[in-house]
Amino acid sequence: MHPAIPRAVIFDFDGTLADSYDAITASVNHVRAANNLPPLPEAKIKAHVGRGLEQLLADLLPGTDVERNVALYREHHVTVMREHTRLMPGARAAVEALKRSGRLLAVCSNKKVAFTRALLDSLGLAPFFDVVLGPDDVPRPKPAPDMLLTALRRLGVSADEALYVGDMDVDVQTARAAGLPVWVVPTGSADRATLEAARPDRLIDGLAELARAVQR
Repeated sequence: MHPAIPRAVIFDFDGTLADSYDAITASVNHVRAANNLPPLPEAKIKAHVGRGLEQLLADLLPGTDVERNVALYREHHVTVMREHTRLMPGARAAVEALKRSGRLLAVCSNKKVAFTRALLDSLGLAPFFDVVLGPDDVPRPKPAPDMLLTALRRLGVSADEALYVGDMDVDVQTARAAGLPVWVVPTGSADRATLEAARPDRLIDGLAELARAVQR
């Protein structure tokens, strides 16, 4: 095994493994329309993704009923998420290379776990993952460490035997709280400057770089 990549690799989903921003934008704007608000551009919505659906909707529809908005979002999202979600460049190659090398793989996302499971299945990645977790599975979403700690237990590995891969400063905070090393990619909600300021263990250009590291 490549010494920089331990026994288990845990991925974030949105912005890391998958580009799901078209689908998220469509669902957010569906909720905004239901609240008589104008649509927002994807770039505005993308900046708020990654901290959980309740926080996303609270940020983008301030002063409205968050519980109602969550229900509206989820009802709409199942109709668009498969069609409008695609893998990030290099994601499939990285996941396949990691699995061939004998690593254990997991996903820990603040997306509703049923959505993440459905998307992994439709994208053809579900068979590669040993554990898939969402905020439904733990007391607190990221940046609390609960999800990563639960993944470690289910994988049967310690924190120093795992690597977390994400796309936000929140992912760095989560990994630090759980005691894991963390690599980040600038393909999601945070730009390079924000990621560098968060001080990850490594900033890689994309998941193709992770695949190359495995194959060395």
